[in-house]
Amino acid sequence: MKRAPRFCIAVLPGDGIGPEIMASCLQVLDVLQDRLGGLSLEFRHLEGGAAHYQKTGCAFSEASMDVCRKADAVLFGAIGLPHVRYPDGTEITTQCDLRRDMDLYAGIRLIRSYPGLPRVLGDKRAARINLVVVREQTEGLLWSRGRGLLEDDRVARDTMLVSRDGSRRVCEFAFRVAERRAQMRRRPAKVTCVDKADVLSSMAFFRRVFCEVAELHPEVASGCAYADATAMNLVRFPWEFDILVTESVLGGIFSDLAAGLVGSLGLVPSADIGEKHAVFQPAHGSAPDIAGQGSANPVAQVLSAALMFDWLAERHAEPRLAHGARILEHAVDKALATVCPVEFGGQDGTSAITQAIMAQIRKS
Repeated sequence: MKRAPRFCIAVLPGDGIGPEIMASCLQVLDVLQDRLGGLSLEFRHLEGGAAHYQKTGCAFSEASMDVCRKADAVLFGAIGLPHVRYPDGTEITTQCDLRRDMDLYAGIRLIRSYPGLPRVLGDKRAARINLVVVREQTEGLLWSRGRGLLEDDRVARDTMLVSRDGSRRVCEFAFRVAERRAQMRRRPAKVTCVDKADVLSSMAFFRRVFCEVAELHPEVASGCAYADATAMNLVRFPWEFDILVTESVLGGIFSDLAAGLVGSLGLVPSADIGEKHAVFQPAHGSAPDIAGQGSANPVAQVLSAALMFDWLAERHAEPRLAHGARILEHAVDKALATVCPVEFGGQDGTSAITQAIMAQIRKS
């Protein structure tokens, strides 16, 4: 008899609302395991983040990092507290440490509207928003993290790094995302390179590499746009966008902008993906101002787990995991038709949303 697949998942709840939404997500995954049968997830719980740094002087230990390297995937909550900072004034960003250590070069953020929730935009077409932001995460302006220079308390310098190999692999990743989306949605996909190639030679180079990669994927529509024009057009007609690929800082900005157009970062899952490792976490921060109130929205954390299932399914040729991802997505869709999160003006907090998602999984 074939042994049931077993996957080791490193779990890092983090700070603020991180532990609350992670607990919610693990509850949901317990129900999903029962629903699927023959699938086993082993969770390795780790400590790390701003509060851990404040307590121990270490944000994330090398031993914990080693657990992440050896795990099949990492499920991440939220890290950071505004009042806890390193000596150089920057915040604790353990997710950036993981990206650098495990070479997680492609960040993916999925943004879509949910018809059951109040719309931010008045146009009825806003109900069709469904786009992906792919950001390069090992280079760009964020390459300067920990490398910036302060000269005599007069001038601060950070350097943007853009390489051919780094640009090529993230652009290839974006086109693979497009091909998969086209197959799942049964309609063509389009990849748009977003940059400031009009003024920065580094971004003109990124655009050139993107165009070279695009020529290798003639079946996928592609184009280029300047960042400032894209910001305006995202507000004017976000339903026209499909996949955006861009530099690290621009990617972070556009992710949050697009999330605002669907109402909340609490709906946006994300993944940081490399050749061998991947980390899955909600796109939002730790929101310490609402921690402990039971009002945090766990949807982004749950949908990040769905992304994790899809990645594991492809990596290990395990279709039950892909099926599990679809069950999670469907359960969230159905649940958001029956509950209204606090950030949308509703009364439903972490527990109510969690219960609604689990109920839908049991019905599926």
